[in-house]
Amino acid sequence: MALENRSSIKEDDAQLEKIGTYVKTHLGDWLAENSLAKPPVVYEIELRERMVRVEEELKHQRDLMKQGFDLMERRFDQMDKRFDQVDKRFDQVDKRFETMQVQMDKRFEATQVQMDKRFESAQVQMDKRFEAMQEQTDKRFEAMDKRFDAMDKRFEAMDKRFDILTKRIDRFMVWSFGMTASIALIVIAVFRVWSI
Repeated sequence: MALENRSSIKEDDAQLEKIGTYVKTHLGDWLAENSLAKPPVVYEIELRERMVRVEEELKHQRDLMKQGFDLMERRFDQMDKRFDQVDKRFDQVDKRFETMQVQMDKRFEATQVQMDKRFESAQVQMDKRFEAMQEQTDKRFEAMDKRFDAMDKRFEAMDKRFDILTKRIDRFMVWSFGMTASIALIVIAVFRVWSI
């Protein structure tokens, strides 16, 4: 009885080897017939179109970023020009102070009373000028703050776009992995069914 079991096991092994070699020789033909070895042409075209769209979108995002950086560069240049103008105005104010000081010294030498009156009027004018200049600089800084807030909002919008694009790519990778795993499981199941 043990000899019969051994001989039947050997016969089963021989049959399995024959089936295995038969499947190996014909597997390529079967897959080619059912087009499981290569994706359909339409699917491949869709994948290429998607890749082209993703590349175009990335190029568009890069162009938008370049435009944003160019705009920032221009704004910084404008800010530098405005700071230069403010410096020039301060220089002018300094020159005015110098001339006023010379005039006050001359007037003080002429008459003490006239100098006091003129000094008071000059002080009032200087205060007004300083207040006006202070208001102008405050307004300019507020405008700069608003521009920086607008730039921050633009950067946040760009971050959101990149997050959406990342989620899309992640979802595409999960689906691709799922499809690959499903096809592999189907092929394994078909092999097991044929081997029975």
